[in-house]
Amino acid sequence: MSGLIGKKVGMTSIFDENGKNIPCTVLEVGPCVVTQVRTKETDGYEALQLGFDDAKKANKAASGHAKKAGTVAKRKVVEFQGFEGEFKLGDAITVDHFEEGEFVDVAGTSKGKGFQGVVKRHGFAGVGQATHGQHNRLRAPGSIGAASYPARVFKGMRMAGRMGGDQVKVQNLRVLKVVADKNLLVVKGCVPGHKNAYVTIQK
Repeated sequence: MSGLIGKKVGMTSIFDENGKNIPCTVLEVGPCVVTQVRTKETDGYEALQLGFDDAKKANKAASGHAKKAGTVAKRKVVEFQGFEGEFKLGDAITVDHFEEGEFVDVAGTSKGKGFQGVVKRHGFAGVGQATHGQHNRLRAPGSIGAASYPARVFKGMRMAGRMGGDQVKVQNLRVLKVVADKNLLVVKGCVPGHKNAYVTIQK
């Protein structure tokens, strides 16, 4: 799937032609520079390595790699497959790659929530009610095993722990608007991550 790298600007809402209010997310997409071209002869597969957002500081390896493409080191570098047409080092791919009305998949890192209990993390209901001798059990996990057999806790048991900060992909978001002069892409619905978080948009 071909795609581009972008940055989440934030959420808003727009009205469609029927007057319906649609929640949407604004993404700053591209321009992405081709930093490497993968070919079947040299790499065994075909892909384009794209870079987005100039890095303020970079080591010599990253700077030298970008210099071959005639650009500066990038903060975010991702490989995409499935591009149609010929691209060479240094080419810039803009938000015009997407069209209004088509559907895209957006992947990013979800917001980190820290260490959370089972009620927030897994939707548990807590233990029973607040009366009949219950004391401080409203958000407790309850039993986590049986008895002397199996004498262990099964793997995958849902417990409290770190929540969020995962790689999440939201599929089939409709492109509502493409603002080429400002490199903006407006998609219907929500996208994982905080404001200014990097995302990849594939079609």
